Amino acid sequence: MDRTIPTNVIKRARELREAIELHNYRYYVLDAPTLPDAEYDRLFRELQELEANYPRLIVPESPTQRVGSVPLSGFSQVTHRTPMLSLNNAFEDEEVIAFDRRIREPLGVSDVEYAVEPKFDGVAISLTYQTGLLVQGATRGDGHTGEDVSANLRTIKAVPLRLQADSPPARLEVRGEVLMLKRDFEQLNRAQERKGEKLFVNPRNAAAGSLRQLDPRITATRHLTFLAYALEGVEGLDLPQTHSAMMDYLVTQKFPVCVERKVVRGVQGLLKYYRSISAKRDSLPYHIDGVVYKVNDLRRQEQMGFVARAPRFAVAHKFPAQEAVTEVLDIDVQVGRTGAITPVARLRPVFVGGVTVTNATLHNEDEVRRKDIRIGDSVIVRRAGDVIPEVVSAVLDRRPAETREFTMSKSCPICGSTIIRLPGEAVARCSGGLYCPAQRKQALLHFASRRAMDIQGLGEKLVDQLVDKGLVKTSADLYLLDQPTLAGLERIAELSASHLVQAIETGKKTTLARFIYALGIPNVGEATAKELAHFFGGLDRLMQAHEQTLHYVPDIGSEVARSIVQFFAERHNREVIVQLRSAGVRWEEDQREKDKQTTLARFLDWLAIPGIGPSTAERLADTSGGLERLMQADAQALRQELDLSPNAAKSVAGYFSNPQNRNVIEQLLDLGVTFTKSAESADKASPVRGKTFVLTGTLPNLTREEAKGKIEAMGGKVAGSVSGKTDYVVAGAEAGSKLVQAQDLGIPILDEEGFKKLMGENTQ
Repeated sequence: MDRTIPTNVIKRARELREAIELHNYRYYVLDAPTLPDAEYDRLFRELQELEANYPRLIVPESPTQRVGSVPLSGFSQVTHRTPMLSLNNAFEDEEVIAFDRRIREPLGVSDVEYAVEPKFDGVAISLTYQTGLLVQGATRGDGHTGEDVSANLRTIKAVPLRLQADSPPARLEVRGEVLMLKRDFEQLNRAQERKGEKLFVNPRNAAAGSLRQLDPRITATRHLTFLAYALEGVEGLDLPQTHSAMMDYLVTQKFPVCVERKVVRGVQGLLKYYRSISAKRDSLPYHIDGVVYKVNDLRRQEQMGFVARAPRFAVAHKFPAQEAVTEVLDIDVQVGRTGAITPVARLRPVFVGGVTVTNATLHNEDEVRRKDIRIGDSVIVRRAGDVIPEVVSAVLDRRPAETREFTMSKSCPICGSTIIRLPGEAVARCSGGLYCPAQRKQALLHFASRRAMDIQGLGEKLVDQLVDKGLVKTSADLYLLDQPTLAGLERIAELSASHLVQAIETGKKTTLARFIYALGIPNVGEATAKELAHFFGGLDRLMQAHEQTLHYVPDIGSEVARSIVQFFAERHNREVIVQLRSAGVRWEEDQREKDKQTTLARFLDWLAIPGIGPSTAERLADTSGGLERLMQADAQALRQELDLSPNAAKSVAGYFSNPQNRNVIEQLLDLGVTFTKSAESADKASPVRGKTFVLTGTLPNLTREEAKGKIEAMGGKVAGSVSGKTDYVVAGAEAGSKLVQAQDLGIPILDEEGFKKLMGENTQ
């Protein structure tokens, strides 16, 4: 039982904590220890004994809590108050000069002061302190959401457990990098080798793996360190107005901050610093892969703002990639999770960029041809940081006479489906999306996703088990799963299995648009799936559609049309659709089929008959007596009755005599395309019919889904990105790069009030 703690014990425990943390700071931050290891160990054991005798002495900031506690069951998610953005990269001096110009011109100055420091090759994390105590540590994650690794970060002795200020701020977030020093990495791998365990590839991977251990006691043995590089979310503290001064403040709070940081002026100062750090790169105690430049003045940082997922006021100037020469033993293809076919060079093992490389990407068939890489060539292989190794070029003066050229396979090496490459695309793809084992997990996750078949509870880990155990090969197999089978899987309780079976059963009834989207047809997103459902009204009509027929659907070009036709032409995909229907998957035929009224002139112009432009199409519509008569006329009749030139008459007659063209026209007519008398009667009253919108930011009173629904209900379309085809951008608070693109392209920008006025709504 805990007893009353004597005053002298409380005082001694405080003295021990302060002495131990001071030594930790001198040893792990300053690299200037002043206490012998034996004396440090004696103080540490004394504190442990006091806390064992008086458990109420134990506080979260005690150095004894750094050794790690019981293993965790998993990491919870942390949403960053301010996103942890990545930096844009520069590789050449010209890119740095351009960066400096982009800073100077908007600010209207001739010279800018920059804070500069090495770019650490570690793991980005954030540390949150409340009233001076460390309360949470999280990984960067995707920039918006990371993992709570607080228990592991507490084991890092370079991380302060409490701030030094007498009156600490209410809240303060420190951002930085968790690293493993070169010496500690070498010691770790020597220990791994002695134990006969797998060696770590490089310090960054070792640091990342150590930080994500579910057992903090393992992390505590890995000798990680930390370097701070930014402050965010400060409450209750007046901070200085420059980045460099903020780093100086962190030093006063005993945070480890890079001693190689500097303040320089102008682009020449940037480049000089880059060269000086590059020269001492190998002598630094940690790995770096470049340097970081930031506008030093915080007010000017705010003025510059952000673009997409990166700040405008900062850039990472990366070091050149490391390279080596080796031999190409073979070239084969790899099938990605989305069906992308990537040529891969199988190499004679070579050590480059800190690891042994045996495979390197060749990206795509065009790159293989452009670089003229052949089997048997000596090649230069490049690797930079954690980037996948790539073949840079062949060493032509070493080329043997017996080299062989690469030939792209006609069929998928995994499932045998046809490999297709759409016009205008660099990447070839396996067309067996619903069947191909290489795509199986990705296809299942997409099929079950919220905007597709919405099978709640079917997550990535469960899909991994179902596929790895051979229980599910296609999406149709999901509907054959029963509760006993699911309950027999790892970490699936009876109740969870029951809920999943119910979710699968409920998901059998859906809409046509959702089902089309769920199929995972390449280039067919949610918006395109809705267009297809509205236009065709039923799946069978879509599956039988000619490629040219698909062009008639708004915003579907040649590449998307070809992709759709190829998907439904693949026997394996059709078989899975049959199986899905047999399993009871049903959808409502789309009752809101698209309005297919147009004028005959517009239709003839859309057909793109060679040599027939809009004015000739208008004349043909006015004088031909209708489409049916036009399709039956020969070249002579067209010349005599419609006064067409010989070439135009021959072109029109030839077009309509082609069986494939006639089939397309008949298919469109069967789908309900009709002709009105004039352009005016073909148009509806809706002011947004046929218009393309892009939504960005947060509107005051409308969710994005509500705004999208209003647009689609009135015949408009919502696109995901801004282009020359965009008619309006609706922008709310915190609008990002899409707003900037719209401004650059001169596209009309609407706020919520302007949007409602356009939609004909009362804004009062």
